[in-house]
Amino acid sequence: MRILITCSLCFLSLQAQDISQSALPGALRMPGTMPLVFQAHGVGDQVYTCKAAGEKYSWQLKAPTARLLDKDGHVLGRHFTGPTWQAKDGSSVVGKVLSTAPSPDSHSIAWLRIDVVSHGGRGIMSEVFGVQRLNTKGGKAPETGCSVSNAGAEVKVPYQADYYFYGKTE
Repeated sequence: MRILITCSLCFLSLQAQDISQSALPGALRMPGTMPLVFQAHGVGDQVYTCKAAGEKYSWQLKAPTARLLDKDGHVLGRHFTGPTWQAKDGSSVVGKVLSTAPSPDSHSIAWLRIDVVSHGGRGIMSEVFGVQRLNTKGGKAPETGCSVSNAGAEVKVPYQADYYFYGKTE
């Protein structure tokens, strides 16, 4: 079963825009010894909540909610609070942001390098130890519209990103 799942995800390398590690800001680069396990295209929303930050109010990230898709648009899994990525086989990883860099598109959320801090289930995600979020489109928190009068309100901001999942250092 594991071979079938792994092979069904092998073609994902054709789906997302390839980016050379050397073209990325240094803090986002994965060690050359971490093999690419697979990649997927995330489509969904960044969910923000209006909260007080001292005496001011601002939109704070609550959670992402996105589908992970293959090159043909078939759902491979999902991305949600944690941050967590879960494959259709039930396996999952939870990550911790290691570094960020602004997206080249000033209207889009940052690019990230994420270390995996825990695994769940058995499957393709069991092989993942690092994640990159690149090629982001949209998803930035609104700059206005959050005040004492709507504290606790939520807003969903559509976004897309390419997720690259890396294995253990060889």
